[in-house]
Order: sequence, then C-alpha cells, then structure tokens
Amino acid sequence: MDCEPEDLQFLSIKGIYLEASKLIVSLRRLFSQIAISIIVPLSLLFLLHIHISYLLFSQIDRNEYALEHTTAGSPSQTLLLHRLSSEWSAFLLFKAFYLIALLIFSLLSTAAIVYTVASAYTAKHDLLLSYRKVLSVVPKVWRRLALTFLIAFLFLVAYNIIAIFILVLSIMITGENIIGLIIILFLFLVYLVGLVWISVVWHLASVVSVLEEACGLAAMQRGRDLVKGKMGIAATVFVKMNLAFIGIELVFRRVVVVGEFSTAVRVGFATSMLGLMSVVVLFALVVQTVMYFVCKSYHHESIDKSALADHLEVYLGEYLPLKEKDVQMEQVNV
Repeated sequence: MDCEPEDLQFLSIKGIYLEASKLIVSLRRLFSQIAISIIVPLSLLFLLHIHISYLLFSQIDRNEYALEHTTAGSPSQTLLLHRLSSEWSAFLLFKAFYLIALLIFSLLSTAAIVYTVASAYTAKHDLLLSYRKVLSVVPKVWRRLALTFLIAFLFLVAYNIIAIFILVLSIMITGENIIGLIIILFLFLVYLVGLVWISVVWHLASVVSVLEEACGLAAMQRGRDLVKGKMGIAATVFVKMNLAFIGIELVFRRVVVVGEFSTAVRVGFATSMLGLMSVVVLFALVVQTVMYFVCKSYHHESIDKSALADHLEVYLGEYLPLKEKDVQMEQVNV
C-alpha cells in the first residue's frame, strides 16, 4: 500500500481507482489466479445466462403468438399448451440454477478478493499471501457473507414492495395528467437514490462480514455507519461500476445475442466481452474493499497492520470470528 492509512480518507474517486489499480498490479499473479478460477466462471455464467434466456424466451414468445391464432379446443392448441408448459418449466428451472450458481460464485469471489486486499494492507502480506491460502480461507467466511446477502436481499424485496405500493397509490390519486407525471418522476428519482444507498451499504457490509465480527443485520448497520460522510464518493463509484456492467451487457446482447453477424465475429466479440467483464468484476471488488478502508480512515479508525495481519492468520487455522476492537478498529479521538 503506497498510501498511509491516515491519508486514505483524503482519496478522491480517481485516487481510489489508482489505489485499487496499484494493488492489482502489485499482486497481479495472485489476482490472475483468483480471476481465472472464480471470476472468469462468474462472468461466463452471467453472459451465458443472457444468451440462453434470450433463446428460451424467444421460443416461448413464438409459441404464445401461435397460440393466440389457434382455434380453441383444437389439437394444435393442446399441443401448444403442452409445449408452453414444458418451456416455462425449463425457463424457471434454468433461472433457479443460474441464481444459485451466481450467488455461490459471487460469495466466493467477494471472500477471496476482500481477504487478499486486506492481507495486502498488512505488514506481513508477503508471507501470508498465496493462492492456496486464499482459497483455504474462502469456505470459512462464505456463511457470514451469505447471511449478509440474505438480509440485504430481504431489505431490497421490502423496499421494492413499498415502492410499488406508493407508485400505484400515487397513480390512483393523481391520475393521468402532467402533475401526476411530475410526481411519479420525482418518486422514481427518490426510489433510485434509495436503491443506490441500500446497494452501497450492502457492498460495504460484505467487506465487514469478512474483516469484522459483524455479519447479517449487524454488518448492514456497520456499513451504514461507515458510509456516513463518504456516501457521495461511494455512490458515484457504485453507479460507475454498474454502468460499466450495463454497457457490457448491452453490447453483448446487441452483437452476440441478437446481432446478424458471422459466427467468427460473434465468437470473437463474446470472448472480448468475457475478458472485459472479468476485469471489471475484479476491479469493482478491489475498489469495494479499498472503499471500506477509506471510510474507516475518514472516521479516524486506525488501521493497525500488525493486528490485522495476526487476525487474518486466524482464517488459516480453525475459524474464529474477528472482533471489531481487535481488527484495526481502535477509535482515535480528534
């Protein structure tokens, strides 16, 4: 780490990106191994999901169109209904498999990257870090990450249900007029702000779940406290990273999935998008962890390198939860 712990709080968005880039370059061999074994499969899963979902849903859409133009009670209608039932079952089964696999790879990649970056911030990282040791840590923290993910997911579900209720109620009250449109637009912007806030807290809570004792609801509360005063920077970083993901998805969908290009062009583009997606995922996870240390520094919580190194070594033996007061958390009075 080139930047001293007490100076991390002064990093701008560009500074955070630069710090993350330096970490990746300094540990490029280890990050490359993690990327090949975990992040590339995660990115491949995401892109394959886009392509397979399009193929499955296109077939469903064709059969539903044909069903609308079929005589009721005819053998053709019965056959189409049977096909649609099978296709919807296959589609839902595929979605369930995708979500489970996505969750597993997301938890594994988060645990591996957070542990690696945290180790790089210690005085002993040259002795600690190896691909084998990083992988040995991952199974010991995934339950904590999974609990945090579950709590954050429930928050998002509740948030979206409330937002839909308010939206429907607003439409019913205001009706279809210019004032109603302005109100709905305002509510949508408020919804987006809330969604970004929850997502930023969730990302910080994921790092907290690996490096501190807190997990689940406690990790979300800890993430909320950490991001205070740095929400502007954290939200901007989060939005930029997600815009990169959306851009890759749109290009992949346009060129590879629905594009009328030759097979060679589509395969070449798909390979490029896979590589780009993997790089963005790796960079986003490193930035997420750096943001955690930036927030700690902003709140004047000292980063005790030796204590952090000692407690990270606990993961290499029998797992014991890291206590906040033991893991570089001593409050500094200013």
